[in-house]
Amino acid sequence: MSDLKIIGIASGKGGVGKTTISANLAVALADAGNRVMLFDGDLGLANAQLALGIKVDYNFSHVISGEKTLSEIVVRGPSDIYVVPGASGIGKMADLGEAELQGMIQSFSEFKEPLDYLIVDAAAGISLAVITFLKACHQTLIVVRDEPSSIADAYGIIKVLVTEQNYTQLSLIPNGVPDQRSGELLHRRLNAVCLKFLNLELGYTYSIESDEMITEAARKYLPVMKHAPGSSAARDFRKLAKEVVTFPPQQGASGGLQFFIERMLNTQPEVQNG
Repeated sequence: MSDLKIIGIASGKGGVGKTTISANLAVALADAGNRVMLFDGDLGLANAQLALGIKVDYNFSHVISGEKTLSEIVVRGPSDIYVVPGASGIGKMADLGEAELQGMIQSFSEFKEPLDYLIVDAAAGISLAVITFLKACHQTLIVVRDEPSSIADAYGIIKVLVTEQNYTQLSLIPNGVPDQRSGELLHRRLNAVCLKFLNLELGYTYSIESDEMITEAARKYLPVMKHAPGSSAARDFRKLAKEVVTFPPQQGASGGLQFFIERMLNTQPEVQNG
């Protein structure tokens, strides 16, 4: 069994297509022969199950409350990916304290199925829960659109991770761009700012080009990988998956979900005062 790679998907703001990318990347990785789990880490406004067309009876709030185990709430999605549903519409879930976070983390040790990839679809913003999730990932991919507010918020979350948490395993996914060159230019602009102010070389994965099939798939509650496998968007997600597969293994990345648990327990974010 290969070591588990844990990939966080994040964005500074909502509405940039982060969950669409998380869901389709998970399916693309599974279609390439990998064993994949998608964890909907948005604990206040979960919607990964909607993007995958999955109906669930239980979600992560039932694990935190002790009503269910992780294994009892996991469902299978397209291409047989495992899906851990988030906790939609439960306000307090969005701002968990340390005790709840540790209980949630512990629940992962119950899951024994072998995995190659854990995709963590983090909530937008920079809450304690978001930073805790991302710090436990081997690599975090920041989704950004070529819009001033999206760029500013993407830089904001990068700055917090680098300066406050000393986390530098960061790469960019430009989304909704007209072509690959536009995505590369967007990365170049944001990378220049990161180099100047953060001394960070921001990685680049692949761009997702604008495609009306993504919107059409969303209306049908399907990932575009399944709704329109011949579309340009599906092509982009397959290429993105190929790039993710090339990420080098990280030191200490051994075992399965136990690594994720240990990383989250041992790297609780420092809370900045003021």
